[in-house]
Amino acid sequence: MVYKVLYQELPYEVPVRERTKSLYFEAESEREVRKELSNRNINIEFIQLLDAAHLDYEKESEDFQVENL
Repeated sequence: MVYKVLYQELPYEVPVRERTKSLYFEAESEREVRKELSNRNINIEFIQLLDAAHLDYEKESEDFQVENL
């Protein structure tokens, strides 16, 4: 399963759409993704499980790169 993580680089900053970044993780659960990100100093806004259609759309982006846990 592939998860998309929307986050802000500064952990204590109020989320602003223009500064939101994304990461992609292949993992068994959202809990695994959160555990992996717990040591990074970021503000997680949202973690979304991608279905097949959404994943195909995301793959078209030049910034798409999946990290494996």
